[in-house]
Amino acid sequence: MADIKQARTALIARIVKGDAQASVAQRHAAFDNTGLSGSLRTLVDKVVRHAPRVTDGDVGAARIAGLTEDQVFEIVVCAAIGQANRQYESACAALEAAIPKG
Repeated sequence: MADIKQARTALIARIVKGDAQASVAQRHAAFDNTGLSGSLRTLVDKVVRHAPRVTDGDVGAARIAGLTEDQVFEIVVCAAIGQANRQYESACAALEAAIPKG
């Protein structure tokens, strides 16, 4: 289990803080799904809540707002992994609560 935790921690550090075209602040906000505005907020919220509903128009709106294709990609990846991380943590907490103590 420790290897999984290490790998997850390394992944999160890499996507949020590693070298990229999108700023650390943008990637962190996308990972947490907080602090975004306009078309970027719409795109990230769709990735987090309704991924199959993301359209070319959503991506295009982020591009029109001034983001490059690479930046959009990085932000979408951060949003998706952030949501997966929240779901993983919720599942682990549910399992922990379900296991009898003692």
